[in-house]
Amino acid sequence: MLEKAEGTEAAPIKVEFDNFEHGFPEGFGPGWWGLLAYWIGIAFATFQLYVAAFNYLPSQVVRGVHVGFLVLLTFGLIANFTAKSNFGRALGWVVGGAGFLCGLYQWIFYADLIARDGDPTRLDLVVGTLLAVLIFEGTRRLMGAALPLMCGACLVYWFFGQYLPSPLNHRGYDFDQIVTHLSFGTEGFYGVPIYVSATYIFLFILFGSFLERAGMIQLFTDVSLGLFGRTRGGPAKVAVFASGMMGTISGSGVANVVTVGQFTIPLMIRFGYRRAFAAGVEATASMGGQIMPPVMGAVAFIMAETLGVQYSEIVKAAAIPAILYFASAFWMVHLEAGKHGLVGMKRSEIPSAWKALVTRWYLVLPLAALVYMLFEGFTPLYAGSMGLALTVTLILGTAITTGVSATAIRYIFWIGLALVVAALSRDGLQIVPVASVVVGLIVITAFVRGGFAALRACRDALAESAKSAITVGMACAIVGVIIGMMSQTGVGTIFGGWVIGLGEKSLFLALVMTMLLSILLGTGIPTIPTYIITAALAAPALAKLGVPLIASHMFAFYYGIMADLSPPVALAALAAAPIAKENPDKIGWEAMRIALAGYVIPFIFVYSPALMLQAGDPMAAKLGFYGAVALAATKALVAIGLFGMVAIGFLFTRLTLIERLVALGAAFCLLGEFPFSDTAGFVLAAALALWQWRQRPPAAVEAA
Repeated sequence: MLEKAEGTEAAPIKVEFDNFEHGFPEGFGPGWWGLLAYWIGIAFATFQLYVAAFNYLPSQVVRGVHVGFLVLLTFGLIANFTAKSNFGRALGWVVGGAGFLCGLYQWIFYADLIARDGDPTRLDLVVGTLLAVLIFEGTRRLMGAALPLMCGACLVYWFFGQYLPSPLNHRGYDFDQIVTHLSFGTEGFYGVPIYVSATYIFLFILFGSFLERAGMIQLFTDVSLGLFGRTRGGPAKVAVFASGMMGTISGSGVANVVTVGQFTIPLMIRFGYRRAFAAGVEATASMGGQIMPPVMGAVAFIMAETLGVQYSEIVKAAAIPAILYFASAFWMVHLEAGKHGLVGMKRSEIPSAWKALVTRWYLVLPLAALVYMLFEGFTPLYAGSMGLALTVTLILGTAITTGVSATAIRYIFWIGLALVVAALSRDGLQIVPVASVVVGLIVITAFVRGGFAALRACRDALAESAKSAITVGMACAIVGVIIGMMSQTGVGTIFGGWVIGLGEKSLFLALVMTMLLSILLGTGIPTIPTYIITAALAAPALAKLGVPLIASHMFAFYYGIMADLSPPVALAALAAAPIAKENPDKIGWEAMRIALAGYVIPFIFVYSPALMLQAGDPMAAKLGFYGAVALAATKALVAIGLFGMVAIGFLFTRLTLIERLVALGAAFCLLGEFPFSDTAGFVLAAALALWQWRQRPPAAVEAA
């Protein structure tokens, strides 16, 4: 990476999107400016690692420094990539430096700020106001105007809402009250979202980055190709499976599109899929990474903090719906391939899944350890730290043993390393012994042939992780305006009252209203603020209507993700468009069709909480808890199968309009909770499948 940074001047790097919401271009910018950003990124990542490992600093200080780094890198990197002169780049870094000092202010005057809480000085107000201006402007440059305008509207209401008619008005707040609440409390810029960003989110971004450097993407790709490459429409099934596996470590939809999609989209196009459909498949599968355990997306960590439950509870609740989501995408591409007669890949073109696993099985260990620790009740911060340490150990250990030809010596090294860790951790696995092992491996790696390449890869992973965290972090910061406004004015209770009033007449209408709110918000802003706003407004109201709390929050989460697939914005489609060389709107409509089940699954788990392993399912009294889980999963599986037939228009042969309507009716019967609806749904589904089987063309009969 450093080689790219050499030189003194270069032309501005072209960016393919209107803003940087989809991530920055490769590298860190031209010349010494790129070198500056690179090392600041490493400093940012190092600070976050220190916080995760030792956690000696007060939470408010950690949040302040985290926001300071975010603002610094936001303005600095944007200047690096867009400014046409050194003066422009210097100006960007100076503005970013002012933001960093605002964050550092929380550390320098930590004790004083606590002592004078509620009675700010003039300097406090200046710093707080400057921080607000920089966060708004930085987010605008980073993501466009939609989110800052929405948060700005909330700020205007906060200042002038007392002049509105009842019940929309509030009692009124002075300038110093608002600035103090926003810039120095724990319910504004430094609220729960930025706390989660400064702890869990950054650590898991780092974890995913190191796993990628270790070769996990290649392992996922090879296994996917080996398992599904030769099947009907194999390339698209490879895309779904590989993106689902990638989602277990990434949790970022757009990041999955631009990594896995670089390989899968051209592959699907080459084997006959339409460009829009191929890109839509990748966008749909990649967005599912946010709901795929164990890492999931940033929202999952915020949800756990908001609900006050262990992260493992969120993982358990999300598991079955996530599997159904990917099963639905898999089913869609299977039907599309059958409809157009698309075949799989040749045996000579695909690797062996078994050989890939045998060769690189050890890469699964960090992910397995992470899952084990999460379900054993360890905190995500501890589990993520240990998973990261194990990943780094594998990278460095592999670099050390690569040049060793004797197999016995390699085995001795790994067994000896395991014994050292066990000896140092007799009283439990502690951060300090693990960190000492990592440091020792770094020293050894520096003296072996090819070791510096591994160390550079780790160093680059630190810097890239800092760059990847900027968009998520800035969204978490600015959405604090909405949280602060709602917590101080109590305006959320008004909307909640409307939802409850509607739900008393029909829970279904209340759910539809919440769904539309999430999708409308999500068409202009990222998933994190969409979830936070919708969850704050509607989730408590849904909970009062009898919907389990996790289900109500997950309902808002799902439709925030679906918004990224829905035109006119469709962020995942925008990310896939340059790879597929296709219109983003066409990709968005195809993605909506492919992800049809994703729009339906939330309604299923609201009416059948057993699908999320939650209590309160109406069938649990008759079938027991696990019987209710089995029934809910079966109903959901058959329903998404029927919706796939409706969307694609194929099962064993092309469906007529009447057959599609029957499939749609059967699917809605399985979603409903009226008398005999399940029986009617299953009977209609079975009858339609049998009819389609009898109507299949002669070639299919002979092949069977």
